[in-house]
Amino acid sequence: MNNVKSWIAALALLATSSVALAEVGPDALVKSTAEDVLAVVKKDKDIQAGNQNKIFALAEEKILPNFNFERVSRLVLGKAWNKASTEQKQAFQQEFRSLLLRTYATALSKYRNQTIEYKPFRAQDGETDVKVKTQILQPGGQPIPVDYSLEKNGDSWKVYDITIEGVSLVTNYRGQFSNEIRQGGLDGLIQKLAAKNQENAK
Repeated sequence: MNNVKSWIAALALLATSSVALAEVGPDALVKSTAEDVLAVVKKDKDIQAGNQNKIFALAEEKILPNFNFERVSRLVLGKAWNKASTEQKQAFQQEFRSLLLRTYATALSKYRNQTIEYKPFRAQDGETDVKVKTQILQPGGQPIPVDYSLEKNGDSWKVYDITIEGVSLVTNYRGQFSNEIRQGGLDGLIQKLAAKNQENAK
């Protein structure tokens, strides 16, 4: 669970900036927007206190537009995605999205004095799938390596995976969900996610 919270917190650093996404590369996008979100979190006492309404509003407006949620859902479900009906895909994405929102609500409230170090970015001309490497620096603690996997979607770059300390968000959830699907099928997984979301909403 700690790793999951770290992944979602890292994702939360990717708010949409006022600069048109088509005008910036993936590394510039990560840098400008991550610093913007950290600044908001540090000065907003309500977010630090875990105000879910504010955190959800921040996510809906600024974070989710930078995330290719359909692709991450497809990667997380693997073969089960190809076999799923349109209704099942929609239901899964809705519940998975709610799970991520509620998970990082706690993670965001813990950010205080962290800063980010950006590693040199290297990519070939014309590449449409890249990785931006960073480190989260925290007072009194070891640096946390964070890699953002992005793909070019039309004229903009979108995140489809985050790897923290060598562990991928996609791989982690794929392992969890594949076990659930083996036991109760995709509908069983969706029902469990829905029940968990309802419990957390109380």
